[in-house]
Amino acid sequence: MPATPHGFRTGPRPLRRRTKAALGAVATLATAGALIAALPASAAHGGQHGGGHQDQGRYQDVQLLSFNDFHGNLEPPAGSSGQVTEKQADGTTKQVEAGGAEYLATSLRTARKGHPYSVTAAAGDLIGASPLLSGLFHDEPTVEAMNKLDLDVTGVGNHEFDEGATELARIQNGGCHPKDGCFEKDRTFEGADYPYLAANVTDEKTGKPILKPYWVWKHKGVKVGFIGVTLEGTPNIVSADGVKGLKFHDEVETVNKYAKILDKQGVKSIVALIHEGGVPASSSYNYDCDSPAAGSGVSGPIVDIAKGITPKVDALVTGHTHNAYVCTIPDPSGKPRMVTSASSYGKLYTDTALTYDRRTKDIVRTSVKSANHVVTRTQAKAPDMTALIGRWNKLAAPVSNQAVGYIAGDIAGRGAGTPEEPLGDLIADAQLAHAKSLDPKASLALMNPGGVRSDLVFKASGGEGDGVVTYGEAFTVQPFSNTVNLTDLTGAQLVAALQQQVSGVNEASPKILQPSAGLTYTLDMTKTGAARVVVDSIRLNGAAIDPAATYRVAMNSFLAGGGDGFAALGQGKNPLVGADDLKALNDYLTANSSASRPIAPPKADRITIVK
Repeated sequence: MPATPHGFRTGPRPLRRRTKAALGAVATLATAGALIAALPASAAHGGQHGGGHQDQGRYQDVQLLSFNDFHGNLEPPAGSSGQVTEKQADGTTKQVEAGGAEYLATSLRTARKGHPYSVTAAAGDLIGASPLLSGLFHDEPTVEAMNKLDLDVTGVGNHEFDEGATELARIQNGGCHPKDGCFEKDRTFEGADYPYLAANVTDEKTGKPILKPYWVWKHKGVKVGFIGVTLEGTPNIVSADGVKGLKFHDEVETVNKYAKILDKQGVKSIVALIHEGGVPASSSYNYDCDSPAAGSGVSGPIVDIAKGITPKVDALVTGHTHNAYVCTIPDPSGKPRMVTSASSYGKLYTDTALTYDRRTKDIVRTSVKSANHVVTRTQAKAPDMTALIGRWNKLAAPVSNQAVGYIAGDIAGRGAGTPEEPLGDLIADAQLAHAKSLDPKASLALMNPGGVRSDLVFKASGGEGDGVVTYGEAFTVQPFSNTVNLTDLTGAQLVAALQQQVSGVNEASPKILQPSAGLTYTLDMTKTGAARVVVDSIRLNGAAIDPAATYRVAMNSFLAGGGDGFAALGQGKNPLVGADDLKALNDYLTANSSASRPIAPPKADRITIVK
């Protein structure tokens, strides 16, 4: 959206920090180098909330509120993306509508009441892959909302790098966008009041972290250190431009390194903010992870990470997988340690009680208690968030409310819960149609599942009418501004790409490509690795794939660069770059639907799954 440049700031940011109602203090800002964003001075030496030490007994309860993977969802997410599964007393489950910044603010403010020692932290992906209301403005609205929420600190996630390290520095420091300028007259984006921590992300040339690696919260003699890391595999799931010039290091080694530094500084209570996660044994946010009935409780990458992180760290706040769990996983000494994740999109928050021992300056680990809570939509909305959303919606309206197509029912994408998603198939069909307009030889398209960010919902929102798909809704589904690329792949490379869905880096957590119409095959999940792809079953328009033949394949620029572990897709020849993937989707919806002829949800029957 065009904007008028207004007062781009190149020097240090003026002294600015919110006053917390519960903690009543002001922190300062310090400047850093070209990539190191300005942070509260407390990032290196400890933020001070409140006065000096007051003897209130040996033990003090500290409330840790946390969430993760907000992804700019200021408004309540639609469809299944805006629901959480809740286990009932009789063992059944029900879906609860949840999320939205207006409700998240109310939930956190209510939770803080009666807790003078309260700190709020997040585990990354607060921005990036955002709906139009935030994404159209480079996520400035979300940063404003997080400031109003009184977020104290966050780690970075992979999506914080979607627009590169320089843009991440602007998110921290403030200032107008270098291309789009400032979005409101006489108003300059001030940046995040809270520090972004990136302990395991360094500049390739200097070897130094691009942001502060840790931050220390202080209140009346109580000190808690926070270390923030993103997953080491971030370069595999972010565009090459987003991570250019950066190195991403092992999560365990990095956390252990800075835990040792904090310990030497006298900070014995430490929380790790880790943008990597796991898969819970139950889809219900309130299941008992540590009960015998839960089996392993949680699995996935976070388990090995948790088992490797030094016992100096007292709790792990995690994310990335968009799952909900509150589990104990043993540290290297065998002692149970709390590991939490609060789903995504602001639908849940975690409330963890840490008992601080003033004598040892450490957390009494046996007393740590934690639970996830639903951000319900039945509670009162926070008026300041309502005003913020209204202000940005007014700016977005000319673009957001344009009708681009019509659907006959809900088309499930991220909320489908199945390897093949109806909306993923629709997007693949749209990309193939766009590719054919550029080159009639295009024969198939593949879409990465992580690029499908939401559902298309039939029920009207914003008054546009049932079944109408607006530009804003389509943007929420496809927010990355990837291009649709064409490339030549051999049949052997195509088969290899399908096998890479379920092998190599994707074996533990398969990433199933969404196929365009005409491509069919069977996945036998009773087998392991590449053998899960039944090669003899692969057909394109009814014909078997010829390993020696050349196929013209469409995909987004992320996949064309080998993203998500699909190295075979990065080996194509004769590349041709098409239009933006969002344009391809919108053009397809416009050309293939009308109010009297809406698009029916695809059947998602192109992949046969054997379990």
